[in-house]
Amino acid sequence: MADAETSRLCVQIVRSHFGPLTANVASALLMRGRLSLSQLIRYTMMKPRTVRAAIVVLVQQNILWHSNTEEEGDMLEFNTLECLMRLRFGRFVWQAEQLFGPSGAEIVQLILDHGKLQPPDIISRLSIHNPKSSGLYSQTLYKLISGAHLKPSTLLSHHSPRDKRIKYEAEEKAKISGFPTAKELREAQETAEARLKREEEEAESVGLKRKPKDLISHRSSKKKTTEEVMVDDSVYFRVNFDKFNTYIRNKLIEMAAGERFNRSATLVMRATLKATEARQKSVFDARSDPTSTAAIAMLISDDDDLSTGLVTSTKKASSASLVKDYLGLMSAVDNPTPAGKAASFISITDNKVYVEFEIVSKRLRRRVLEAVARERHGDDGVRIVRLLLDIGKMDEKQIAKVAMMPNNIVRPLLAALSSDFLISTQEVPRSADRNPTRTFYLWHVDLHKAYSALLGHLYKTLYNIGMRRQAEQEEPTVKAVLAKRARTDVAQDENLLSRMERDMLKEYETKREKLTVLEMRVEEAVFILRDLDKVGSHENI
Repeated sequence: MADAETSRLCVQIVRSHFGPLTANVASALLMRGRLSLSQLIRYTMMKPRTVRAAIVVLVQQNILWHSNTEEEGDMLEFNTLECLMRLRFGRFVWQAEQLFGPSGAEIVQLILDHGKLQPPDIISRLSIHNPKSSGLYSQTLYKLISGAHLKPSTLLSHHSPRDKRIKYEAEEKAKISGFPTAKELREAQETAEARLKREEEEAESVGLKRKPKDLISHRSSKKKTTEEVMVDDSVYFRVNFDKFNTYIRNKLIEMAAGERFNRSATLVMRATLKATEARQKSVFDARSDPTSTAAIAMLISDDDDLSTGLVTSTKKASSASLVKDYLGLMSAVDNPTPAGKAASFISITDNKVYVEFEIVSKRLRRRVLEAVARERHGDDGVRIVRLLLDIGKMDEKQIAKVAMMPNNIVRPLLAALSSDFLISTQEVPRSADRNPTRTFYLWHVDLHKAYSALLGHLYKTLYNIGMRRQAEQEEPTVKAVLAKRARTDVAQDENLLSRMERDMLKEYETKREKLTVLEMRVEEAVFILRDLDKVGSHENI
């Protein structure tokens, strides 16, 4: 079950996208956990036909999981992460347009609107006004599927992965004779995770099939291999959020490299990520696939002058040598210590370049934590948080001594940081009775607890932004002007609106744009704390 802030935000998203009746069903599932159809009808107090229609909509949009067990029967469960991902739909459409043009954006937007669709339905809906454009949409659809931007929607994707993981772990533990050790339990968990991942990969391997022999053109062997594959029209496709999330992660890494070094370093990092972009399938990868310095240099434009960001001994250095120098800077070759490795962006092994996603992700999450501490508690709060992150558990006197701050300032600051869950305490009793007067209290930063608390605050902020947008839209004067603008005659000629009405609409659009920008910034912080938190683990969030 989701917490209160996440539940409120999910219900708001469902209400804005599908209406109040569907939001009522989502609210019942979020508040009470998995339910059967009869329980859902009883808790929502709606007609069975209405509840079934709402369930069909949510299942079609991949927001509901359903399972059939011998103990419980048919049960429904809300997919929180899939619902929260709807806040990024606009960014996904924009990214598709940047990669594949307007046709790619139209295909992605259509699939996002309908949840999942078959290729004939996609092409027929988009080319209804221009039948000649069906060929263009077919080519773009093939590129989206072959590039893993779209993935098949299988029966396995409609079942909760948590249930399957628990089932597989129980099967592996049953094979252990006697009392299992910690190592055997860990191996059983890893085996169950690998089995679940293998099943998902096998289920999603469909989507492309070989062309029939009568449709294969007799051309050169090189062209023949690419033409023998075609899209399977019988498969339902949905948008692969993991693939689109990799572009958001890469953009954040580029910005971080630019802030750490300069604009030329941003160009080199962009080329490095671009060299392995086709093989980046998920944000859970700990590091990128290997690439070479020559491949990176080829992706640098001739118009980009990399020498402006470096002081070189030669007047005219080659592009490859400049790229190698920048890669050396970002891999911290001049600082072969644990601190240098923790501050690096890439690693170079056997002349192969790897982007260290896990190291950069940890640094990005820590930067968000420090930014919140600075905003709420000033520079002194950031000093204490950094001290505890670097050294570990310390008592109050040690913190005051190492941070060079008086006790009368450290004590209330520690209490304020603890109230915001940015730091935590560890009790170390000196006696068996655990008397508080004879107990050491050590302060430390529990990153999982701190990030969870920050995520809750960010979800609350997103909910408040949505409520403010709804309040602005439902203001009586604005609502009347919006209704007037929706008329067909006014839509064709906005001069029918008065000057005051146009000024009111302009002010409303400005406020709406500011709220959208704020929502994007908050969502970016959510991406860093939530989506980059599982880098290297390959676990579902």
